[in-house]
Amino acid sequence: TDMASTIERLPAAGEIPAAVARYLDALELPPAIAAQKSHRGVCWPEFAGLDWRGAGLDIEVRPTAGDDRLGITGCLCAIAETGTLVITSSKDTPTATTLLPDTHVAVLREGDIVAGMEEAFDRVRAAHGGMPRAINMISGPSRTGDIEQTIVLGAHGPYRVHILLVP
Repeated sequence: TDMASTIERLPAAGEIPAAVARYLDALELPPAIAAQKSHRGVCWPEFAGLDWRGAGLDIEVRPTAGDDRLGITGCLCAIAETGTLVITSSKDTPTATTLLPDTHVAVLREGDIVAGMEEAFDRVRAAHGGMPRAINMISGPSRTGDIEQTIVLGAHGPYRVHILLVP
């Protein structure tokens, strides 16, 4: 939360679609960016079996096309020390799903929280048999302070990052 992410703890993974819908419905956005509250988006294949339609969401299992407003991903692990999500690439988990939509919802399993960076890299190596093509370490929404030292969110990626913590 120090890095402007939000988090919700869920009792079960089956609650993910309802939690995403609740999060989107609660967003208070000015009219100029109201389209970012879209209930249409993309998700990783691991979430294909969830009842997205039952929660009022139109979610497709595919990489983002660049104009999607919502991306739902898993993550390999998260680093407690820094509040950082670790997402790695593979043929089944395209990193563009994470990096382009205005709203990134990351699903994190409680058992995948590690203490520090060293443990995170140990998990990356174990999961991929070495280093993968890409590792994305996400500590909140994209931001820049390049213009007049004013922090601007969503400069190079998501305007918001919401983490769903599941058992």
